[in-house]
Amino acid sequence: MRLLARFRFLNFVALFWLVRFSGNVAASAEAAIPTNFNTAAIDAYVASQVKELGIAGVSLAILRDGQVVLAKGYGFRSLEPRELVTTNTLFAIGSITKQFTCACIFLLAEEGKLSIQDKVAKYFPELTRANDITLRDLMNHVSGYPDYYPLDFVDRRMATPIAVDDLIRQYAGGKLDFAPGTRWSYSNTGFVILGRVIEKVSGDTFQHFLRNRILARADMKQTAVELGELPGEFATGYISFALGPVERAEPEARGWIYSAGSMYCSALDLAKWDMALIGAKVLTDDSYKTMTTPRKLTSGKSTGYGCGLGVSQREGFTILSHNGAVNGFAARNAVIPASKSAVVLLSSTDRGAAFAQLHNRLISLLLQEPAPSVPKISGGSAVSAARDFFDQLQKASIERKGVGEEFSIFLDDSKVKGAAQRLAPYGRPVSVEVQELRERGEWKLARSASVLRRVP
Repeated sequence: MRLLARFRFLNFVALFWLVRFSGNVAASAEAAIPTNFNTAAIDAYVASQVKELGIAGVSLAILRDGQVVLAKGYGFRSLEPRELVTTNTLFAIGSITKQFTCACIFLLAEEGKLSIQDKVAKYFPELTRANDITLRDLMNHVSGYPDYYPLDFVDRRMATPIAVDDLIRQYAGGKLDFAPGTRWSYSNTGFVILGRVIEKVSGDTFQHFLRNRILARADMKQTAVELGELPGEFATGYISFALGPVERAEPEARGWIYSAGSMYCSALDLAKWDMALIGAKVLTDDSYKTMTTPRKLTSGKSTGYGCGLGVSQREGFTILSHNGAVNGFAARNAVIPASKSAVVLLSSTDRGAAFAQLHNRLISLLLQEPAPSVPKISGGSAVSAARDFFDQLQKASIERKGVGEEFSIFLDDSKVKGAAQRLAPYGRPVSVEVQELRERGEWKLARSASVLRRVP
C-alpha cells in the first residue's frame, strides 16, 4: 500500500469541506442537529448544512414504512442562471448506477440468456485470465481487474472520449491487481465489461435495455441513463478546491463512465427504485437474495458487498447502501428492507466526507442510534500527510515529488497560489482527524477533516 502522501490528495481536500470556526457559528450548527426523527427539524438541519458546506444544490428523499415522509430540494440546480432545485431535478448518481447494471445481468439470467457464473472469456476471450473470472466476480468487485478511475478528479485521459471496448482492452488486458476471488477491491473496469455483456447478449444498447426492462418496471420516469438522454431538469455539477470559488465541473468524456456510473436520477425516483428492488417488482426472490448476499473471499472472509450493493448491519437491521461520485456530483443511497425505510441524498457539489457524514446522520435518525466511531488507520499516518499538505498549500509551495503525476498537473500555479491566499489567514489547524478509511487496489485511501481557526 502506498502512503496517502503519494496519491489521491483530493480525498484529503475533505479537510476544507468540514470547516468549523470557533465561536457562535460552530455552536449554532451543532445545536441544529436533530436528536430524534422529526421531519421539520431534519428539513431545517439539511438546509443549514447545504448552506454551511457551500453545496450548490441538494435533493433529499426519506421513506418510512414505504411512504415518503420528506422530499425536498435545497439550493440551486444551476448557479448561472440561478435555478432552484425541485423534487424533479435530476442529479448524477455515479456508482449507484452499478446496482442497476447488476439488475440487468440478473434479469438476463432469469430469462436463461446468460449465467452469472459465465466466464468473462465467453464474451471477451482476449482479456487477462478471462477463463478464471466470472460475471459474478465482476459484480462483487473480486475480479482483480485494475480500476481505471481511482482518482477524485478528471485527469487528462478522461477529458478525451474513448471507445468502451478500447477502455476494456486497456484496463482488463494487462496485469491483475490480485488473483481472482482472493481480495475485494473496487473496480469500475469490471462494470464496464458487464455493460458490454448486456449489449452482446440482449442485442440492444445498454441505455435502451436498462430503460425498457428495468426502469419501466420501477416506474422511474425522472431518470436518464446518461446526460442529455431526456429533456428535464438536470443539475449542473460544481467543484471547489481549497475553499476556492465554486466552479462548473467538466463531466467525464463520453465512454469513460458508461455502465459503471452514467445515470442521472431524481431523489424520489431513486427511492422508487429502493422500494421496487426490495418489493420484488424487478427481480425474483432468488436473484434478489444473490444480489444482496455479501461475497466471501477464498479465505472465507466476508467482503460486506453483494452485487452493486454494500451490505451492512446496524442495530440488528440489514442496510443496503451505495454511494456515487462523478465530477461535480456526490450521491448517497441507503435502504433498510425490514422497515421499508430509505434515505436518498443527492448533491451537485462533491463534498466527500462531509456529505457522507450528513447522510449517515439521517440514517442514524431512522435507526435512532448514534453515528459509528471514526475508524483507525494502519500504516503511514494520514493525519500527518494531511497536515503536511495543508501546510504546503498555505505556503504556496507544493513538494511535487510527494504527489502523483496527474494531481501535480491538476495543481497548477494558479490553484496553488489561490489556495494559499485563502488558507493562510486561518493558521495551523486546531485538530485533524481521520473520517474514513478504505482501499482500492494498490491505493490506501483516507479522508481527513480539520477544525481551523482564524489568525487574530
